[in-house]
Amino acid sequence: MDRHASAHWEGGLKDGKGTVSSESGVLDARPYNFGQRFEDEKGTNPEELVAAAHASCFSMALSMVLGEAGYTPDAVDTQAKVTIQEGDGGFEIPTVHLDVTATVPGADDAAFQKAAEGAKEGCPISKLLNAKITMSATLKNA
Repeated sequence: MDRHASAHWEGGLKDGKGTVSSESGVLDARPYNFGQRFEDEKGTNPEELVAAAHASCFSMALSMVLGEAGYTPDAVDTQAKVTIQEGDGGFEIPTVHLDVTATVPGADDAAFQKAAEGAKEGCPISKLLNAKITMSATLKNA
């Protein structure tokens, strides 16, 4: 199974501009530029897309791991924070933090934490990234 996306860039780093597209069409020539990536200009950027990919991948992985343990989550909400900073060799992404809150009927916190850790390690996007990935996980049950 292969998935495809593409990017087009014109001009220099700071004065240039580009577009990013995905095979599905969800991203269709969406603009991006230096200001959107390294400053506070509104718009998408590669790190935001990585964060979205990681959050969605992790949420599905957690659902799978919980299912294998006999639980079905009512809801899994994940936020991913991708940190980009300038290092000795240029810009790098040293950390990704996942913040997950889930409602899982019948699960206790120990089972939930074990499942969350397993999902963090097993998520294909986690395996792709060479960053330190941290996480906080909260179980919401009545």
